[in-house]
Order: sequence, then C-alpha cells, then structure tokens
Amino acid sequence: MTLAKNPQPKIIRTERGLTISGTRITLYDVMDYLTAQYPPKFICSLLYLTDEQINAALSYIEANRLEVETEYQIVLKQAEENRRYWQERNREHAARVATMPPKAGREILWAKLQQQKTRHQLEV
Repeated sequence: MTLAKNPQPKIIRTERGLTISGTRITLYDVMDYLTAQYPPKFICSLLYLTDEQINAALSYIEANRLEVETEYQIVLKQAEENRRYWQERNREHAARVATMPPKAGREILWAKLQQQKTRHQLEV
C-alpha cells in the first residue's frame, strides 16, 4: 500500500503576506510586474522563480483576484507612506550633506559630478 503524498501548498501566508512557498517573494512583488505588463517568463527571470512557482502564483492571483488586489492596494499604500516618512525624516540630513565640501583628494571627482548634475538639470 502506498500513501499519497500530501503536496505542500504553493502559496502560503507569512508575516510578509501571501508568499510563494520556499521563497521570500510575495504575490505583491509579482503584482508589481504584472501591473507593469511584464510577461511571466521575464518575471521568472527577474525573481529567480521556476515555471511551476510563477504558474502557481498566477493561478492563485487569478482564482483569488479580489483578495489579492485588496491586499496589494494596502501594500502599495503602506509603501508610499513609508517612502514619504523617510523622505521627510532625511530631508534635513540630505540638505546638510549636499552643502558639505568634498573629502580631501576627491576634488576632481566632485567637480565632474557637479558638471554632470548641472548638465542633467539643463536637459530636464
């Protein structure tokens, strides 16, 4: 008598959210690329996923579209809030660093960097 193997779930819920089993890749990571209209094969190569893993993710997303979309919107909102928080928190530090003179021996590099910044600002 042989016992049937109990297959491990392909998508699990972790502290990070819905995650592809055996990885740290969340379905929200996959959703970022799907939203940008990347093809599944390209997503596989970017996230180092197997065909089985991406197919499991895409199947789960399709079967649970409303749940995944709702959570994805929450994740996007939290990411934007975090970005704004850290941008504001580091604003004074970034301004202070921008006014600092270059370290000794790096004056030539500093001048080249300033030229590139000026050129870039003129192009925009």
